[in-house]
Amino acid sequence: MNALDTLHKVFGFPEFRGVQDQVVGRVLAGERTLAVMPTGAGKSLTYQLPAVMLEGTCLVVSPLIALMHDQLRAAEAVGIRAATLTSADDNREETISRFRGGELD
Repeated sequence: MNALDTLHKVFGFPEFRGVQDQVVGRVLAGERTLAVMPTGAGKSLTYQLPAVMLEGTCLVVSPLIALMHDQLRAAEAVGIRAATLTSADDNREETISRFRGGELD
């Protein structure tokens, strides 16, 4: 399945917005990529879609716990095996164990 098919079938969007297709294409090609995009431009999709398509684990670093939890819910909604690891989490050891065991995307 290519990126556009994944966009349709997994995420339910008809098309990419703005530079999403360029960013996703670079990530899928294994190129180092920095995407600076405004709020609401669809940054999350630029790492969630490759996480679905590529082998291995996608690690996302976020400065806001509330944003992390929003991203977790969005990722889980499309079938991404995800977890958060914050200073407020009581299940840190379980999350680390799941990560080490390959249970997270």
